[in-house]
Amino acid sequence: MSSDTPNGTSSVNSVNPNAERVVESDKVWTTLITNTEYLSGLLTLDASLKFAGSKYPLVALYTDTFPQEGKDALDQRKIPRKHIPYLLPKTYKDFTNDPRFYDCWSKLTPFSLVEYERVVQLDSDMLVLQNMDELMDISLDGREEAGQAQHGEPEKAQVEGMPSDHGITMPNGGLQVVVPCPEVYEKISNALQDEKTMSYDFSDQSLLGDVFHGRWVALPYVYNALKTLRWKGVHDPIWRDDRVKNIHYILSPKPWDENEADKKKQERDGSNQWWWDVHERRLKEERAIGIDDGF
Repeated sequence: MSSDTPNGTSSVNSVNPNAERVVESDKVWTTLITNTEYLSGLLTLDASLKFAGSKYPLVALYTDTFPQEGKDALDQRKIPRKHIPYLLPKTYKDFTNDPRFYDCWSKLTPFSLVEYERVVQLDSDMLVLQNMDELMDISLDGREEAGQAQHGEPEKAQVEGMPSDHGITMPNGGLQVVVPCPEVYEKISNALQDEKTMSYDFSDQSLLGDVFHGRWVALPYVYNALKTLRWKGVHDPIWRDDRVKNIHYILSPKPWDENEADKKKQERDGSNQWWWDVHERRLKEERAIGIDDGF
């Protein structure tokens, strides 16, 4: 992608043409929303941040595919929103069997939000269990120590992540701590034009792992605790319920899509109930002020 101004500014402007804050804060949480299927997740994520006492707002990044009823639901709850273009690379892998990966390219947008000093991108199928505002100030310098598998040092795993060049060397894009920057976004923009994207199995995550190989900083699992890590035989040796700050409900069904049979399956770990507890508290508080739109 060509640039008309120094430091790649035009490529940032093309994806962020209105670089104006939608909130006063210079640091924000963001989450991508493209349809109403994930709206209950987003609303409960927002509530969980507030219940945890975060002093930073959540901004919903929505695309043209997000309907008016969804925008109305956000507005009723005073959740700030920003329209963003739907990002796709020039050529990309066929994700027909898992179409959610088409949406995932747009999760690269926070790198272009230069109106903010820091952006922490969250997936809408997350739930904040403890305040994690420290991510707005945490150092993003690289680690010097190499790490080994963490099962033997579970206490260390609560406060340190694995080195970015360990294992599959690819970040999980569910949570990203980003300092928006024209130069950095230019690298991402250029990568989106490369035919190499045809080989990426995990869209945005694969791109970030490739473009910034060995240069990203891994956070402790407690900030992006995949629900499956808690399962017996996965990574339960390091999991601590009381240390987890943010749980990520990967895979289907999502908590808000559960039927009675699904709920019985979840009895093996019970983590979905955490989501329902926050969701029901949110609904109770919303109904008390006259919001009852089914989301």
